[in-house]
Amino acid sequence: MTTFRFERVFLIVMDSVGIGEAPDAAEFGDEGSHTLKHIAEKMDGLTMPNMEKLGLSHIREIPGVKKVSEPLAHFGIMQEASSGKDTMTGHWELMGLHIKEPFRVFPNGFPPELVQELEEQWGRKMIGNKVASGTEILDELAAEHVRTGDLIVYTSADSVLQIAAHEDIVPIEELYDICEKARKLTLDPKYMVGRIIARPFIGEEGNWKRTPNRHDYALKPFERTVMNELVDNGIDSIAIGKISDIYDGEGITEAIRTVSNDDGMEKLVETIRKSFTGLSFLNLVDFDAVFGHRRDPIGYGQALEQFDKQLKQVLEELGEKDLLIITADHGNDPTHPGTDHTREYVPLIVYNKLQSDAKDLGVRQTFADVGATIADNFKVALPKFGKSFLQDL
Repeated sequence: MTTFRFERVFLIVMDSVGIGEAPDAAEFGDEGSHTLKHIAEKMDGLTMPNMEKLGLSHIREIPGVKKVSEPLAHFGIMQEASSGKDTMTGHWELMGLHIKEPFRVFPNGFPPELVQELEEQWGRKMIGNKVASGTEILDELAAEHVRTGDLIVYTSADSVLQIAAHEDIVPIEELYDICEKARKLTLDPKYMVGRIIARPFIGEEGNWKRTPNRHDYALKPFERTVMNELVDNGIDSIAIGKISDIYDGEGITEAIRTVSNDDGMEKLVETIRKSFTGLSFLNLVDFDAVFGHRRDPIGYGQALEQFDKQLKQVLEELGEKDLLIITADHGNDPTHPGTDHTREYVPLIVYNKLQSDAKDLGVRQTFADVGATIADNFKVALPKFGKSFLQDL
């Protein structure tokens, strides 16, 4: 039986929790962005004792988070090498890919020719067709949708085409079929939409509520990822939250759905208690979707503090042969103009119960260093991009 240095790796992506503008931030209109610092300032200091002990403020000093003399974890900072600042690009790079051509985004809505093709295939009209918050657009258009049966279509800073429909007006099966048709059409290189997302909801005017029946239709990664290598070598690759959707099910042995950050952390604890060998990969989407895009720094800060409370149990449950990696996929500074993601460095926290001293892992030139380290640990083919830091631990 093969023995690995770490039998299990638990990777947590704090979706959009950036830690300061990247060197090329100006090219993306993101000069001055710093998600964590600006949230902490709005909160008059963040209370995150567990991230504090791990060494968060050794990466960048965060108001309220003390710089402890002896951090429990190795720490560093990572710069995105790929061209983009969206969810899929960040996650794919974490698993060893380098995206040279960014996915298309649609700040002015989808082009008329695509709208016409979609409406013809759906047999329904489209309303909305703009960048919008998923809850605000329901307040604006849900009543019209219920009255007419027209589909609510909107996008965001990500390369996404989201379709919202009331479950009593458009049955789930029809909505999923509508999304599948959109997926096929938008594979055309002139559109190149990263994800089609079904956004079903229920309720009545003044009380619309999205249901857990969301479903993502993503592009498959353009090349093999570290997760593919794990699975092909009989090693577990467990996806928690929207990870399975982001990779379109590629390189995954088990997919566990979540409905919130809290639920994600609870599912993570349940996974730690299971017996397996390999990777557990969790995305905590609420930071980005619920607070970052809605420019809610106080809600974001409270979510960070809640995450930290739940992190305490995670640290307690981890075994001596477990490795915990905490990072992010991009920034989304809620104090920055607009509702867009921000081009930022992301934090890197790496923890094992038996490590005796914390090391500064420095400035990593690509998120792919995480994937390279995981591949190195499990003795599978290293990705083309990324440099393992396993020997530095």
